Amino acid sequence: MSAFTTRPEIRGSFGVATSTHWIASAVGFGILEKGGNAFDAAVATGLVLQVVEPHLNGPAGDLPAIFHSAKTGKTEVLAAQGPAPAGATIEHYKAQGLSLIPGSGLLSTVVPGAFDGWMLMLRDHGSLTLREVMNPAIDYARDGHPVLPRVAHTIAGLAEYFAREWPSSAEVWTPGGAAPEPNAMFRNPDLAATYQRLVEIGEAAGEERTTQIDAARSAWAEGFVADAIFDYLSEASVHDVSEQKNRAVMAPADMAGWRAGYEPTLTYDYHGWTVHKTHAWSQGPVLLQGLAILKHFDLGGMDPLGDEFTHTVVEAMKLAYADREAYYGDPAQSEVPLEVLLSDAYNAERAKLITRKASMEQRPGRVPGFEHLADAYIERASRDFGVTDAAPQEPTMAHLTEKRGDTVHLDIIDRWGNMVSATPSGGWLQSNPVIPGLGFPLNSRAQMFWLEEGLPTSLAPGRRPRTTLTPSLAEKDGQRLVFGTPGGDQQDQWQLIWFLRFVHHGFDLQQGLDAPLFHTMHFQGSFFPREALPGEIMIEASYDAATIAALRARGHIVTVADPWTVGRLTAALRHADGTLQAAATPRLMQAYAIGR
Repeated sequence: MSAFTTRPEIRGSFGVATSTHWIASAVGFGILEKGGNAFDAAVATGLVLQVVEPHLNGPAGDLPAIFHSAKTGKTEVLAAQGPAPAGATIEHYKAQGLSLIPGSGLLSTVVPGAFDGWMLMLRDHGSLTLREVMNPAIDYARDGHPVLPRVAHTIAGLAEYFAREWPSSAEVWTPGGAAPEPNAMFRNPDLAATYQRLVEIGEAAGEERTTQIDAARSAWAEGFVADAIFDYLSEASVHDVSEQKNRAVMAPADMAGWRAGYEPTLTYDYHGWTVHKTHAWSQGPVLLQGLAILKHFDLGGMDPLGDEFTHTVVEAMKLAYADREAYYGDPAQSEVPLEVLLSDAYNAERAKLITRKASMEQRPGRVPGFEHLADAYIERASRDFGVTDAAPQEPTMAHLTEKRGDTVHLDIIDRWGNMVSATPSGGWLQSNPVIPGLGFPLNSRAQMFWLEEGLPTSLAPGRRPRTTLTPSLAEKDGQRLVFGTPGGDQQDQWQLIWFLRFVHHGFDLQQGLDAPLFHTMHFQGSFFPREALPGEIMIEASYDAATIAALRARGHIVTVADPWTVGRLTAALRHADGTLQAAATPRLMQAYAIGR
Protein backbone atom coordinates (compact mmCIF):
# COMPACT_ATOMS: atom_id res chain seq x y z
CA MET A 1 0.00 0.00 0.00
CA SER A 2 1.19 3.49 -0.76
CA ALA A 3 2.63 5.54 2.09
CA PHE A 4 0.36 8.40 0.96
CA THR A 5 -2.19 9.18 3.67
CA THR A 6 -5.39 11.20 3.84
CA ARG A 7 -4.04 13.27 6.71
CA PRO A 8 -0.60 14.19 8.01
CA GLU A 9 1.06 11.91 10.53
CA ILE A 10 0.84 14.13 13.62
CA ARG A 11 4.19 14.20 15.43
CA GLY A 12 5.68 16.14 18.33
CA SER A 13 6.89 15.90 21.90
CA PHE A 14 4.54 18.17 23.88
CA GLY A 15 1.29 16.21 23.65
CA VAL A 16 -1.28 14.67 21.33
CA ALA A 17 -5.05 14.34 21.47
CA THR A 18 -7.18 12.36 19.04
CA SER A 19 -10.88 11.58 19.19
CA THR A 20 -13.94 10.92 17.07
CA HIS A 21 -14.87 14.63 16.87
CA TRP A 22 -12.59 17.52 15.98
CA ILE A 23 -14.06 19.87 18.59
CA ALA A 24 -13.44 17.37 21.36
CA SER A 25 -9.87 16.80 20.16
CA ALA A 26 -9.26 20.55 20.12
CA VAL A 27 -10.64 20.87 23.66
CA GLY A 28 -8.41 18.05 24.88
CA PHE A 29 -5.31 19.57 23.33
CA GLY A 30 -6.31 22.96 24.72
CA ILE A 31 -6.31 21.47 28.21
CA LEU A 32 -2.77 20.21 27.61
CA GLU A 33 -1.77 23.69 26.47
CA LYS A 34 -3.15 25.13 29.72
CA GLY A 35 -0.85 22.88 31.75
CA GLY A 36 -3.24 20.01 32.34
CA ASN A 37 -2.14 16.42 32.01
CA ALA A 38 -3.55 13.62 29.88
CA PHE A 39 -6.15 12.77 32.52
CA ASP A 40 -7.47 16.33 32.70
CA ALA A 41 -7.56 16.41 28.92
CA ALA A 42 -9.33 13.05 28.66
CA VAL A 43 -12.08 14.13 31.06
CA ALA A 44 -12.64 17.44 29.25
CA THR A 45 -12.65 15.63 25.89
CA GLY A 46 -15.04 12.98 27.14
CA LEU A 47 -17.52 15.51 28.52
CA VAL A 48 -17.47 17.50 25.28
CA LEU A 49 -18.08 14.33 23.27
CA GLN A 50 -21.32 13.94 25.24
CA VAL A 51 -22.39 17.36 23.92
CA VAL A 52 -21.29 17.14 20.28
CA GLU A 53 -22.06 13.42 19.69
CA PRO A 54 -25.19 12.85 21.81
CA HIS A 55 -26.35 10.08 19.46
CA LEU A 56 -23.23 8.13 20.44
CA ASN A 57 -22.75 8.74 24.18
CA GLY A 58 -24.09 10.66 27.16
CA PRO A 59 -23.55 11.40 30.86
CA ALA A 60 -25.67 8.40 31.94
CA GLY A 61 -23.80 5.98 29.68
CA ASP A 62 -20.81 3.76 30.33
CA LEU A 63 -17.04 4.28 30.36
CA PRO A 64 -14.16 1.84 30.18
CA ALA A 65 -10.68 3.35 29.94
CA ILE A 66 -7.16 1.94 29.98
CA PHE A 67 -4.55 4.38 31.21
CA HIS A 68 -0.88 4.57 32.05
CA SER A 69 0.32 6.83 34.86
CA ALA A 70 3.85 8.19 34.54
CA LYS A 71 3.78 8.91 38.29
CA THR A 72 2.96 5.38 39.45
CA GLY A 73 4.31 3.50 36.45
CA LYS A 74 1.11 1.43 36.42
CA THR A 75 -1.22 0.59 33.57
CA GLU A 76 -4.77 0.11 34.84
CA VAL A 77 -8.42 -0.07 33.85
CA LEU A 78 -10.94 2.57 34.86
CA ALA A 79 -14.10 0.47 35.21
CA ALA A 80 -17.18 2.69 34.98
CA GLN A 81 -19.69 0.17 33.69
CA GLY A 82 -22.79 0.37 35.87
CA PRO A 83 -24.48 -2.87 36.98
CA ALA A 84 -28.05 -4.07 36.68
CA PRO A 85 -30.39 -2.67 39.34
CA ALA A 86 -31.46 -4.75 42.33
CA GLY A 87 -34.93 -5.12 40.83
CA ALA A 88 -33.67 -6.40 37.49
CA THR A 89 -34.63 -10.06 37.74
CA ILE A 90 -35.41 -12.48 34.94
CA GLU A 91 -38.76 -13.20 36.59
CA HIS A 92 -39.80 -9.56 36.45
CA TYR A 93 -38.90 -9.16 32.78
CA LYS A 94 -40.61 -12.38 31.75
CA ALA A 95 -43.70 -11.26 33.65
CA GLN A 96 -43.85 -8.36 31.18
CA GLY A 97 -44.15 -10.89 28.37
CA LEU A 98 -40.57 -10.43 27.17
CA SER A 99 -38.14 -13.02 25.79
CA LEU A 100 -35.46 -10.44 24.98
CA ILE A 101 -34.62 -7.24 26.86
CA PRO A 102 -35.71 -4.31 24.68
CA GLY A 103 -33.04 -2.27 22.94
CA SER A 104 -34.51 0.97 24.29
CA GLY A 105 -36.63 2.22 27.16
CA LEU A 106 -36.58 2.00 30.91
CA LEU A 107 -36.25 -1.78 31.26
CA SER A 108 -32.97 -1.56 29.31
CA THR A 109 -31.38 0.79 31.85
CA VAL A 110 -28.51 -0.09 34.17
CA VAL A 111 -26.90 2.20 36.74
CA PRO A 112 -25.34 5.21 34.94
CA GLY A 113 -21.55 4.98 34.93
CA ALA A 114 -19.88 7.53 32.67
CA PHE A 115 -20.05 10.71 34.75
CA ASP A 116 -18.78 9.10 37.94
CA GLY A 117 -15.99 7.39 36.01
CA TRP A 118 -14.75 10.66 34.53
CA MET A 119 -14.86 12.28 37.97
CA LEU A 120 -12.89 9.43 39.53
CA MET A 121 -10.17 9.77 36.89
CA LEU A 122 -10.06 13.54 37.41
CA ARG A 123 -9.86 13.27 41.19
CA ASP A 124 -7.15 10.63 41.39
CA HIS A 125 -4.99 11.42 38.38
CA GLY A 126 -5.83 14.89 37.11
CA SER A 127 -4.36 18.21 38.21
CA LEU A 128 -6.90 20.88 37.22
CA THR A 129 -10.04 21.97 39.03
CA LEU A 130 -13.56 20.74 38.42
CA ARG A 131 -14.52 24.04 36.79
CA GLU A 132 -11.48 24.14 34.49
CA VAL A 133 -12.23 20.70 33.14
CA MET A 134 -16.03 20.96 32.92
CA ASN A 135 -16.23 24.49 31.48
CA PRO A 136 -15.72 23.49 27.82
CA ALA A 137 -18.68 21.08 27.91
CA ILE A 138 -20.79 23.67 29.73
CA ASP A 139 -19.89 26.32 27.17
CA TYR A 140 -20.70 24.16 24.15
CA ALA A 141 -23.98 22.96 25.65
CA ARG A 142 -25.04 26.51 26.60
CA ASP A 143 -23.71 28.52 23.65
CA GLY A 144 -24.04 25.88 20.95
CA HIS A 145 -21.95 23.90 18.48
CA PRO A 146 -22.40 23.12 14.78
CA VAL A 147 -24.52 19.98 14.94
CA LEU A 148 -23.19 17.07 12.92
CA PRO A 149 -25.33 16.12 9.92
CA ARG A 150 -25.64 12.61 11.34
CA VAL A 151 -26.96 14.00 14.63
CA ALA A 152 -29.44 16.21 12.77
CA HIS A 153 -30.59 13.29 10.63
CA THR A 154 -30.90 11.01 13.65
CA ILE A 155 -33.12 13.54 15.39
CA ALA A 156 -35.16 14.14 12.23
CA GLY A 157 -35.78 10.43 11.88
CA LEU A 158 -37.06 10.22 15.44
CA ALA A 159 -38.84 13.58 15.72
CA GLU A 160 -42.32 12.19 15.17
CA TYR A 161 -41.69 9.35 17.61
CA PHE A 162 -40.34 11.76 20.23
CA ALA A 163 -43.37 14.02 19.88
CA ARG A 164 -45.75 11.08 20.21
CA GLU A 165 -44.02 8.91 22.83
CA TRP A 166 -41.08 10.75 24.44
CA PRO A 167 -42.15 14.41 24.85
CA SER A 168 -39.23 15.30 27.15
CA SER A 169 -36.87 14.25 24.35
CA ALA A 170 -38.84 16.33 21.87
CA GLU A 171 -38.30 19.40 24.06
CA VAL A 172 -34.51 18.99 24.04
CA TRP A 173 -33.77 17.56 20.58
CA THR A 174 -36.49 19.36 18.55
CA PRO A 175 -36.68 22.82 20.11
CA GLY A 176 -39.54 24.76 18.57
CA GLY A 177 -40.92 21.52 17.18
CA ALA A 178 -38.33 20.96 14.45
CA ALA A 179 -35.14 18.93 14.17
CA PRO A 180 -31.98 21.04 13.79
CA GLU A 181 -30.60 21.59 10.32
CA PRO A 182 -27.22 19.99 9.62
CA ASN A 183 -24.35 22.23 10.76
CA ALA A 184 -26.72 24.68 12.47
CA MET A 185 -25.82 25.81 15.97
CA PHE A 186 -27.42 23.48 18.47
CA ARG A 187 -27.77 24.08 22.20
CA ASN A 188 -28.70 21.96 25.18
CA PRO A 189 -29.29 24.52 27.95
CA ASP A 190 -30.64 21.93 30.39
CA LEU A 191 -27.43 19.88 30.20
CA ALA A 192 -25.37 23.07 30.56
CA ALA A 193 -27.35 23.98 33.68
CA THR A 194 -26.92 20.47 35.12
CA TYR A 195 -23.16 20.56 34.69
CA GLN A 196 -22.94 24.16 35.91
CA ARG A 197 -24.85 23.21 39.06
CA LEU A 198 -22.52 20.27 39.69
CA VAL A 199 -19.54 22.63 39.48
CA GLU A 200 -21.18 25.12 41.86
CA ILE A 201 -22.04 22.38 44.37
CA GLY A 202 -18.44 21.21 44.20
CA GLU A 203 -17.04 24.69 44.78
CA ALA A 204 -19.43 25.29 47.68
CA ALA A 205 -18.10 22.15 49.39
CA GLY A 206 -14.57 23.53 49.81
CA GLU A 207 -11.43 24.83 48.15
CA GLU A 208 -9.64 21.50 47.67
CA ARG A 209 -10.10 20.08 44.17
CA THR A 210 -10.66 16.56 45.52
CA THR A 211 -13.36 17.83 47.87
CA GLN A 212 -15.07 19.59 44.99
CA ILE A 213 -14.97 16.52 42.78
CA ASP A 214 -16.31 14.24 45.51
CA ALA A 215 -19.14 16.69 46.16
CA ALA A 216 -20.06 16.64 42.48
CA ARG A 217 -20.05 12.83 42.50
CA SER A 218 -22.37 12.80 45.51
CA ALA A 219 -24.70 15.34 43.90
CA TRP A 220 -24.88 13.05 40.88
CA ALA A 221 -25.50 9.77 42.69
CA GLU A 222 -27.46 10.92 45.72
CA GLY A 223 -28.30 14.61 45.21
CA PHE A 224 -30.25 16.68 42.72
CA VAL A 225 -29.37 14.57 39.66
CA ALA A 226 -30.57 11.36 41.28
CA ASP A 227 -33.63 13.18 42.65
CA ALA A 228 -34.61 14.33 39.16
CA ILE A 229 -34.09 10.84 37.72
CA PHE A 230 -36.21 9.09 40.32
CA ASP A 231 -38.91 11.75 40.39
CA TYR A 232 -39.33 11.03 36.70
CA LEU A 233 -39.09 7.25 37.03
CA SER A 234 -41.71 7.18 39.80
CA GLU A 235 -44.41 8.02 37.23
CA ALA A 236 -42.89 7.14 33.84
CA SER A 237 -44.17 4.31 31.67
CA VAL A 238 -42.22 4.42 28.42
CA HIS A 239 -42.85 2.95 24.98
CA ASP A 240 -39.87 0.97 23.66
CA VAL A 241 -38.97 -1.42 20.83
CA SER A 242 -40.97 -4.21 22.45
CA GLU A 243 -43.98 -2.17 21.21
CA GLN A 244 -45.31 -1.85 24.74
CA LYS A 245 -44.91 0.61 27.58
CA ASN A 246 -42.68 -0.45 30.46
CA ARG A 247 -41.70 1.00 33.80
CA ALA A 248 -38.18 1.16 35.25
CA VAL A 249 -36.81 -1.17 37.90
CA MET A 250 -33.89 1.08 38.90
CA ALA A 251 -34.27 2.60 42.37
CA PRO A 252 -32.45 5.35 44.33
CA ALA A 253 -30.40 2.80 46.27
CA ASP A 254 -28.96 1.44 43.00
CA MET A 255 -27.36 4.79 42.11
CA ALA A 256 -26.45 5.75 45.67
CA GLY A 257 -24.69 2.45 46.30
CA TRP A 258 -22.47 2.34 43.21
CA ARG A 259 -19.23 4.10 42.32
CA ALA A 260 -16.69 3.58 39.53
CA GLY A 261 -13.41 1.86 40.38
CA TYR A 262 -10.09 0.54 39.11
CA GLU A 263 -9.03 -2.92 37.99
CA PRO A 264 -5.82 -4.49 36.69
CA THR A 265 -5.62 -4.96 32.94
CA LEU A 266 -5.69 -8.32 31.20
CA THR A 267 -2.57 -8.82 29.07
CA TYR A 268 -1.21 -11.00 26.30
CA ASP A 269 2.28 -11.00 24.75
CA TYR A 270 2.40 -11.00 20.96
CA HIS A 271 5.54 -10.61 18.84
CA GLY A 272 7.23 -8.58 21.57
CA TRP A 273 4.20 -6.39 22.32
CA THR A 274 2.32 -6.66 25.60
CA VAL A 275 -1.29 -5.83 24.84
CA HIS A 276 -3.52 -4.55 27.67
CA LYS A 277 -7.30 -4.98 27.61
CA THR A 278 -10.26 -4.83 29.95
CA HIS A 279 -11.56 -8.03 31.54
CA ALA A 280 -14.45 -10.24 30.47
CA TRP A 281 -17.20 -7.82 31.56
CA SER A 282 -16.24 -6.29 28.23
CA GLN A 283 -15.36 -8.01 24.98
CA GLY A 284 -11.72 -6.91 25.45
CA PRO A 285 -10.26 -10.42 25.86
CA VAL A 286 -11.54 -11.38 22.40
CA LEU A 287 -8.77 -9.32 20.78
CA LEU A 288 -6.20 -11.11 22.92
CA GLN A 289 -7.60 -14.49 21.95
CA GLY A 290 -7.56 -13.44 18.31
CA LEU A 291 -3.84 -12.78 18.70
CA ALA A 292 -3.38 -16.12 20.48
CA ILE A 293 -4.96 -17.94 17.54
CA LEU A 294 -3.24 -15.91 14.83
CA LYS A 295 0.26 -16.32 16.22
CA HIS A 296 0.13 -19.80 14.67
CA PHE A 297 0.09 -18.27 11.17
CA ASP A 298 2.71 -16.41 9.15
CA LEU A 299 0.74 -13.21 8.83
CA GLY A 300 3.88 -11.26 7.97
CA GLY A 301 4.22 -13.33 4.83
CA MET A 302 0.70 -12.50 3.67
CA ASP A 303 -0.46 -9.51 1.66
CA PRO A 304 -2.19 -7.31 4.30
CA LEU A 305 -4.83 -6.40 1.71
CA GLY A 306 -5.08 -9.87 0.18
CA ASP A 307 -7.64 -12.64 0.49
CA GLU A 308 -5.39 -15.01 2.49
CA PHE A 309 -4.81 -12.44 5.27
CA THR A 310 -8.46 -11.38 5.27
CA HIS A 311 -9.76 -14.95 5.31
CA THR A 312 -7.39 -16.05 8.08
CA VAL A 313 -8.25 -13.12 10.32
CA VAL A 314 -11.99 -13.52 9.72
CA GLU A 315 -11.86 -17.21 10.61
CA ALA A 316 -9.85 -16.50 13.77
CA MET A 317 -12.36 -13.85 14.79
CA LYS A 318 -15.23 -16.27 14.31
CA LEU A 319 -13.59 -18.65 16.77
CA ALA A 320 -12.66 -16.00 19.33
CA TYR A 321 -16.09 -14.36 19.22
CA ALA A 322 -17.82 -17.74 19.61
CA ASP A 323 -15.89 -18.13 22.86
CA ARG A 324 -16.87 -14.60 23.84
CA GLU A 325 -20.53 -15.44 23.46
CA ALA A 326 -20.23 -18.72 25.32
CA TYR A 327 -17.99 -17.81 28.23
CA TYR A 328 -17.63 -14.07 28.89
CA GLY A 329 -19.47 -12.25 31.66
CA ASP A 330 -18.92 -10.19 34.80
CA PRO A 331 -16.03 -11.93 36.62
CA ALA A 332 -17.40 -10.62 39.92
CA GLN A 333 -20.44 -12.88 39.50
CA SER A 334 -19.38 -15.62 37.11
CA GLU A 335 -16.37 -17.87 36.69
CA VAL A 336 -14.82 -17.05 33.31
CA PRO A 337 -12.15 -19.57 32.16
CA LEU A 338 -9.82 -16.93 30.71
CA GLU A 339 -6.69 -18.83 31.71
CA VAL A 340 -7.77 -21.61 29.34
CA LEU A 341 -9.17 -19.30 26.67
CA LEU A 342 -5.86 -17.43 26.36
CA SER A 343 -3.57 -20.45 26.76
CA ASP A 344 -1.18 -21.58 24.04
CA ALA A 345 -2.42 -25.16 24.05
CA TYR A 346 -6.09 -24.22 23.69
CA ASN A 347 -5.49 -21.74 20.88
CA ALA A 348 -3.16 -24.03 19.01
CA GLU A 349 -6.11 -26.39 18.72
CA ARG A 350 -8.43 -23.53 17.76
CA ALA A 351 -6.01 -22.50 15.02
CA LYS A 352 -6.18 -25.99 13.50
CA LEU A 353 -9.88 -25.42 12.76
CA ILE A 354 -9.03 -22.74 10.21
CA THR A 355 -8.96 -24.15 6.69
CA ARG A 356 -8.98 -22.54 3.27
CA LYS A 357 -12.80 -22.47 3.27
CA ALA A 358 -15.12 -20.20 5.25
CA SER A 359 -16.83 -21.88 8.19
CA MET A 360 -20.61 -21.60 8.49
CA GLU A 361 -20.73 -23.09 11.99
CA GLN A 362 -20.78 -21.53 15.42
CA ARG A 363 -17.79 -23.24 17.05
CA PRO A 364 -17.14 -22.29 20.67
CA GLY A 365 -14.36 -24.33 22.22
CA ARG A 366 -15.01 -27.13 24.71
CA VAL A 367 -13.54 -25.89 27.98
CA PRO A 368 -13.58 -28.68 30.60
CA GLY A 369 -16.26 -28.02 33.17
CA PHE A 370 -17.89 -25.35 31.01
CA GLU A 371 -19.20 -27.41 28.10
CA HIS A 372 -22.81 -26.56 28.97
CA LEU A 373 -22.09 -22.91 28.15
CA ALA A 374 -20.81 -23.83 24.69
CA ASP A 375 -23.94 -25.90 24.07
CA ALA A 376 -26.17 -23.06 25.28
CA TYR A 377 -24.53 -20.63 22.88
CA ILE A 378 -24.95 -22.91 19.86
CA GLU A 379 -28.64 -23.29 20.73
CA ARG A 380 -29.14 -19.53 21.16
CA ALA A 381 -27.40 -18.67 17.91
CA SER A 382 -29.64 -21.02 15.97
CA ARG A 383 -32.82 -19.14 16.89
CA ASP A 384 -34.45 -16.64 14.58
CA PHE A 385 -35.34 -13.51 16.50
CA GLY A 386 -36.15 -11.53 13.35
CA VAL A 387 -35.15 -7.97 12.55
CA THR A 388 -36.66 -4.63 13.55
CA ASP A 389 -35.66 -1.25 12.17
CA ALA A 390 -36.80 0.36 15.42
CA ALA A 391 -34.01 -1.12 17.48
CA PRO A 392 -31.56 1.53 18.73
CA GLN A 393 -28.81 -1.04 18.85
CA GLU A 394 -25.10 -0.38 18.45
CA PRO A 395 -24.37 -1.44 14.86
CA THR A 396 -21.45 -1.40 12.54
CA MET A 397 -21.17 2.09 11.19
CA ALA A 398 -21.24 0.60 7.69
CA HIS A 399 -24.99 0.11 8.01
CA LEU A 400 -25.20 3.91 8.15
CA THR A 401 -28.64 3.81 9.73
CA GLU A 402 -29.56 6.99 11.60
CA LYS A 403 -31.71 5.42 14.33
CA ARG A 404 -29.12 3.28 16.11
CA GLY A 405 -26.67 4.29 18.75
CA ASP A 406 -22.95 3.74 18.63
CA THR A 407 -19.90 4.93 20.55
CA VAL A 408 -17.07 7.47 20.70
CA HIS A 409 -13.36 7.07 21.38
CA LEU A 410 -10.39 9.16 22.48
CA ASP A 411 -6.63 8.66 22.88
CA ILE A 412 -4.47 11.24 24.65
CA ILE A 413 -0.77 11.36 25.63
CA ASP A 414 0.97 14.21 27.46
CA ARG A 415 4.60 15.27 27.60
CA TRP A 416 5.19 13.39 30.87
CA GLY A 417 4.13 10.05 29.41
CA ASN A 418 0.66 9.80 30.92
CA MET A 419 -1.78 8.29 28.45
CA VAL A 420 -5.46 7.43 28.24
CA SER A 421 -7.47 5.30 25.86
CA ALA A 422 -11.22 5.54 26.53
CA THR A 423 -14.34 4.28 24.75
CA PRO A 424 -17.41 6.01 26.24
CA SER A 425 -20.85 4.98 25.04
CA GLY A 426 -24.49 4.59 26.02
CA GLY A 427 -27.02 7.13 27.14
CA TRP A 428 -27.71 7.91 23.49
CA LEU A 429 -30.50 10.28 22.53
CA GLN A 430 -32.12 7.17 21.02
CA SER A 431 -31.85 5.15 24.26
CA ASN A 432 -34.52 6.65 26.47
CA PRO A 433 -36.53 9.81 27.04
CA VAL A 434 -34.57 12.77 28.36
CA ILE A 435 -34.87 13.18 32.14
CA PRO A 436 -36.86 16.43 32.46
CA GLY A 437 -34.67 19.31 33.51
CA LEU A 438 -31.36 17.42 33.20
CA GLY A 439 -30.88 17.45 29.42
CA PHE A 440 -29.82 13.82 29.00
CA PRO A 441 -31.42 10.34 28.81
CA LEU A 442 -30.64 7.11 30.64
CA ASN A 443 -28.78 4.26 28.97
CA SER A 444 -29.95 1.01 27.35
CA ARG A 445 -27.02 -1.27 28.22
CA ALA A 446 -29.15 -3.96 29.89
CA GLN A 447 -30.04 -5.23 26.40
CA MET A 448 -26.73 -7.11 26.57
CA PHE A 449 -28.19 -9.56 29.09
CA TRP A 450 -30.12 -12.76 28.35
CA LEU A 451 -33.41 -13.67 30.01
CA GLU A 452 -32.20 -17.23 30.59
CA GLU A 453 -30.82 -18.70 33.78
CA GLY A 454 -27.36 -20.12 34.24
CA LEU A 455 -25.32 -18.04 31.77
CA PRO A 456 -22.46 -15.62 32.52
CA THR A 457 -24.61 -13.03 30.71
CA SER A 458 -27.93 -13.89 32.39
CA LEU A 459 -29.71 -10.87 33.80
CA ALA A 460 -29.01 -10.65 37.53
CA PRO A 461 -29.11 -7.86 40.12
CA GLY A 462 -25.72 -6.19 40.57
CA ARG A 463 -24.20 -7.87 37.52
CA ARG A 464 -22.41 -5.81 34.90
CA PRO A 465 -23.58 -6.36 31.32
CA ARG A 466 -20.95 -7.88 29.05
CA THR A 467 -20.34 -4.74 27.07
CA THR A 468 -18.63 -4.35 23.69
CA LEU A 469 -16.64 -1.30 24.83
CA THR A 470 -12.96 -2.05 24.56
CA PRO A 471 -10.08 0.47 24.54
CA SER A 472 -6.52 -0.78 24.02
CA LEU A 473 -2.96 -0.08 25.19
CA ALA A 474 0.14 -1.92 23.98
CA GLU A 475 3.82 -1.58 24.92
CA LYS A 476 7.15 -2.82 23.60
CA ASP A 477 10.76 -1.75 24.31
CA GLY A 478 9.81 1.59 25.85
CA GLN A 479 7.08 2.37 23.28
CA ARG A 480 3.48 2.72 24.41
CA LEU A 481 0.54 2.75 22.03
CA VAL A 482 -3.12 3.61 22.73
CA PHE A 483 -5.88 2.94 20.21
CA GLY A 484 -9.54 2.11 19.83
CA THR A 485 -12.76 2.65 17.91
CA PRO A 486 -16.52 2.83 18.16
CA GLY A 487 -18.50 0.07 16.47
CA GLY A 488 -20.17 -2.39 18.84
CA ASP A 489 -19.20 -5.97 17.99
CA GLN A 490 -16.77 -4.66 15.38
CA GLN A 491 -14.56 -2.75 17.81
CA ASP A 492 -12.09 -5.54 18.48
CA GLN A 493 -12.26 -6.72 14.89
CA TRP A 494 -11.15 -3.39 13.44
CA GLN A 495 -8.58 -2.87 16.19
CA LEU A 496 -7.16 -6.34 15.60
CA ILE A 497 -6.80 -5.76 11.86
CA TRP A 498 -5.15 -2.38 12.39
CA PHE A 499 -2.77 -3.74 15.04
CA LEU A 500 -1.77 -6.75 12.92
CA ARG A 501 -0.87 -4.51 9.98
CA PHE A 502 1.07 -2.24 12.35
CA VAL A 503 3.04 -5.14 13.85
CA HIS A 504 3.56 -7.38 10.82
CA HIS A 505 3.56 -5.05 7.82
CA GLY A 506 5.04 -1.83 9.16
CA PHE A 507 1.99 0.33 8.55
CA ASP A 508 2.39 3.66 10.30
CA LEU A 509 -0.47 4.98 12.40
CA GLN A 510 -2.32 7.03 9.78
CA GLN A 511 -1.45 4.62 6.97
CA GLY A 512 -3.10 1.84 8.93
CA LEU A 513 -6.18 3.91 9.70
CA ASP A 514 -6.58 4.77 6.03
CA ALA A 515 -6.26 1.16 4.89
CA PRO A 516 -9.51 -0.59 3.90
CA LEU A 517 -11.21 -2.63 6.60
CA PHE A 518 -13.53 -5.61 6.95
CA HIS A 519 -15.44 -7.49 9.64
CA THR A 520 -17.55 -10.59 10.11
CA MET A 521 -21.17 -10.76 11.28
CA HIS A 522 -21.00 -14.55 11.69
CA PHE A 523 -21.42 -14.74 15.48
CA GLN A 524 -24.40 -13.71 17.58
CA GLY A 525 -24.70 -9.94 17.89
CA SER A 526 -24.57 -8.26 21.27
CA PHE A 527 -27.51 -5.93 20.69
CA PHE A 528 -31.22 -6.36 20.18
CA PRO A 529 -32.40 -8.33 18.17
CA ARG A 530 -29.26 -10.47 18.70
CA GLU A 531 -28.84 -11.82 15.18
CA ALA A 532 -26.21 -14.24 13.96
CA LEU A 533 -25.41 -14.08 10.21
CA PRO A 534 -23.33 -17.20 9.45
CA GLY A 535 -20.55 -16.71 6.95
CA GLU A 536 -21.30 -13.04 6.29
CA ILE A 537 -18.54 -10.45 6.08
CA MET A 538 -18.54 -6.78 5.19
CA ILE A 539 -15.62 -5.33 3.27
CA GLU A 540 -14.94 -1.87 1.90
CA ALA A 541 -15.19 -1.36 -1.86
CA SER A 542 -11.64 -0.02 -1.86
CA TYR A 543 -10.46 -3.63 -1.70
CA ASP A 544 -9.27 -5.06 -5.00
CA ALA A 545 -12.08 -6.73 -6.94
CA ALA A 546 -9.97 -9.87 -7.34
CA THR A 547 -9.58 -10.13 -3.56
CA ILE A 548 -13.33 -9.84 -3.07
CA ALA A 549 -13.89 -12.53 -5.71
CA ALA A 550 -11.33 -14.78 -4.04
CA LEU A 551 -13.08 -14.40 -0.68
CA ARG A 552 -16.37 -15.42 -2.27
CA ALA A 553 -14.63 -18.40 -3.82
CA ARG A 554 -13.57 -19.42 -0.31
CA GLY A 555 -17.24 -19.48 0.69
CA HIS A 556 -17.66 -16.13 2.41
CA ILE A 557 -20.94 -14.27 1.91
CA VAL A 558 -19.54 -10.84 1.09
CA THR A 559 -21.33 -7.52 1.38
CA VAL A 560 -19.30 -4.75 -0.26
CA ALA A 561 -19.67 -1.48 1.65
CA ASP A 562 -19.02 1.91 0.15
CA PRO A 563 -15.44 3.18 0.46
CA TRP A 564 -14.64 4.93 3.75
CA THR A 565 -17.60 3.49 5.64
CA VAL A 566 -16.09 0.77 7.86
CA GLY A 567 -14.22 1.60 11.07
CA ARG A 568 -13.66 4.80 13.10
CA LEU A 569 -10.26 4.17 14.69
CA THR A 570 -7.94 6.62 16.40
CA ALA A 571 -4.45 5.94 17.77
CA ALA A 572 -1.54 7.62 19.54
CA LEU A 573 2.01 6.42 20.16
CA ARG A 574 4.81 7.44 22.51
CA HIS A 575 8.23 6.35 21.31
CA ALA A 576 10.98 5.30 23.66
CA ASP A 577 12.72 8.67 23.19
CA GLY A 578 9.56 10.56 24.27
CA THR A 579 8.47 11.71 20.83
CA LEU A 580 4.78 11.35 20.04
CA GLN A 581 2.51 10.45 17.14
CA ALA A 582 -1.25 10.54 16.66
CA ALA A 583 -3.73 9.72 13.92
CA ALA A 584 -7.47 9.66 13.26
CA THR A 585 -9.67 7.96 10.72
CA PRO A 586 -10.95 9.97 7.76
CA ARG A 587 -14.20 7.97 7.81
CA LEU A 588 -17.32 10.12 8.38
CA MET A 589 -15.02 13.18 8.30
CA GLN A 590 -15.36 13.80 12.05
CA ALA A 591 -12.36 12.37 13.88
CA TYR A 592 -9.22 14.45 14.22
CA ALA A 593 -5.76 14.22 15.72
CA ILE A 594 -3.98 17.29 17.11
CA GLY A 595 -0.50 17.57 18.56
CA ARG A 596 2.83 19.32 18.62
